Amino acid sequence: MIRSVPLRRSLVALLLSCSVLVSATGCGDKGSDAATRTGASPSSSVSASVTASVSASATAERQRLAKTRFVANAGLAAGATYQWIVKPYRAGTFKKGAEGRTFALVKAGLAGGFAYNRLKAAAENAKGDPLLSKAVAPLTAGIESLKGMAAKLRNGEAGEGDIGAFESVIDSIKNAGKSAGAEVTDKVPSTSQLTG
Repeated sequence: MIRSVPLRRSLVALLLSCSVLVSATGCGDKGSDAATRTGASPSSSVSASVTASVSASATAERQRLAKTRFVANAGLAAGATYQWIVKPYRAGTFKKGAEGRTFALVKAGLAGGFAYNRLKAAAENAKGDPLLSKAVAPLTAGIESLKGMAAKLRNGEAGEGDIGAFESVIDSIKNAGKSAGAEVTDKVPSTSQLTG
């Protein structure tokens, strides 16, 4: 699938170039006279229309990819947050004396750092789409507030307010995506993704 996008772009550009070339040569000398009278050469008017067509399709492709990347990064952040931070906290696994507490805290710390990183990437991806950018822009301060949360989680210092902050930011990102036509679903990352 990774190779199909550049191939598709190349094919579209080739087809557009051929159609513009055929239409320009089909006009005969009248097209050259009109181009000469306006001060433009036939080749420059052809290349201008090709550039405009390719530019418009490239912009649409960039916006589509921005939404896709936003959904992927936000989904991974949400999945990590709920799987390794919220669920263990609600189950009481972070409490002193709880069985598996140390392992759960280490994993929560990794998940916190991972979620913060993916949320930052999602906010950056959102800039590629005007509607998504407007929806996500107010959330950057909330994302930034999660920066030191991984250490708090790892050290067992995170409380209800900290867990609530994570949930709030994740829910806000999901709502912003939904309002911009980029619905986010939780995607639990593998342990190797957390550590990598």
